[in-house]
Amino acid sequence: MRAAALALFYLGLVLGLLWVSPGALAKRYLRCELARKLLDRHGFERSLLSNWICLLEHESELETTRTTTNPNGSRSLGLFQINSRYCQEGRRGGICNVKCEDLLDENLIEAAVCAKRIQTTDGFRHWNGWQRYCRNTQNLPNLKVICGI
Repeated sequence: MRAAALALFYLGLVLGLLWVSPGALAKRYLRCELARKLLDRHGFERSLLSNWICLLEHESELETTRTTTNPNGSRSLGLFQINSRYCQEGRRGGICNVKCEDLLDENLIEAAVCAKRIQTTDGFRHWNGWQRYCRNTQNLPNLKVICGI
């Protein structure tokens, strides 16, 4: 009986640790928090920041673990909703040479590099959310007024 209780305790402990591990947590950013992080930590251009924030609000609702299955069977992953052809499951690969799981990480390192690469190559038109909601500059958030950026 004591061994079973101890085994159950350890099982609960392991499951609890897995539950709170960084990969298991979703981060939902606030608009200004994310704008500052993209600018200060990830080197996004200030002149494009409103486009990025608008895009991210409409693509992922500022949530790092958002995963969407597309009609063609591919997936769009993470905050930037990067298509699965840009990554590889379980190992580095795809156009961005990144693991798909890393696109869901709240530290944004791999996702930000890949997103900037896509934007440099294809422009914002790569993302349907930007084309639908952010193409008209009147729809872009004024981060200078809203966030003081």
